[in-house]
Amino acid sequence: MNGLAASGFAEGWDWFYRSQRYWRAPRLSLPPNVRIRLLSDGRGDRSAGLFHGLNQRLPELRFRKQIATFHDLFVLSGDYSTRDFRDRFAAQAREAAAAADLIIAVSAFTASQVENYLNVPASRIRVIHHGVLPRRIPDLPRENVILCVGAIQKRKNQAALVRAFRAAPKDWTLVLAGSREGYEAEVQLQEVANSPINDRIQITGYISDDEIARWYARASIFAFPSLDEGFGMPALEAMAAGVPVIAGNKAALPEVCGDAALLTDPRSDEELTGAIKLLTENRDLRLRMAESGKRHADGFRWEHAVTETIQAYKELV
Repeated sequence: MNGLAASGFAEGWDWFYRSQRYWRAPRLSLPPNVRIRLLSDGRGDRSAGLFHGLNQRLPELRFRKQIATFHDLFVLSGDYSTRDFRDRFAAQAREAAAAADLIIAVSAFTASQVENYLNVPASRIRVIHHGVLPRRIPDLPRENVILCVGAIQKRKNQAALVRAFRAAPKDWTLVLAGSREGYEAEVQLQEVANSPINDRIQITGYISDDEIARWYARASIFAFPSLDEGFGMPALEAMAAGVPVIAGNKAALPEVCGDAALLTDPRSDEELTGAIKLLTENRDLRLRMAESGKRHADGFRWEHAVTETIQAYKELV
């Protein structure tokens, strides 16, 4: 959003917030050509030349031209959330797909889902990858830590990681960094409780950005065996921080990780176990993967996303 505001494409920008976030928005440090607006579904000024909804939801009262960004459609591809959430989210996605003049998908995988699940022609979809913000990674020694970042939930598949962790040498620790409030978190947590080596598994709960940066600094392996990702930002963040990555070979992760990660079938305990065993026992491979991961993550830049987003705007106005 800051990059768009600085692009010179428009003299002024309105940043719209729905009511639950609007009252916190004035605390933001705003560019000089940005003003804060309240977004209402059925009322309000619609004179802007273009409205860009940054998720798969658009207001009921439309603007002259509209773009919606789609991040994922796991609500349609699997039971990774409650039925009520899936129904509500799916309805919003269908309405946004029908109302948008163009759709931005954050990966080719998500674009294919928009096309297949929502019957949107490919000619109306543009794929624009996210960038990776460079974090300040503290200068800490690497430890024998396998790190997984993400809310504890079925879709993130921590249970499989806990089982595979049994193959790690005895001086390794598994750290699950994320909230315990995800969908079917109790199933994942029960796997930890049942593990014969649960004394070497740490669950942090929700942690701040600074704490995440410290874990990226300390970890020697990042494991992300997710079942469904529309993009997969944590894997790229880990690469940018110099941590070799094991990731699932499903959804958008192969597209985002390329050949800079060890990709395994997230539903195969055998494959995930083999990857953990390989990386924990091969320091040279970890070092090579850390370097290739940094180079790979460097290709995902927000300035690229800004340029490509402006191009999508120019197609409409």
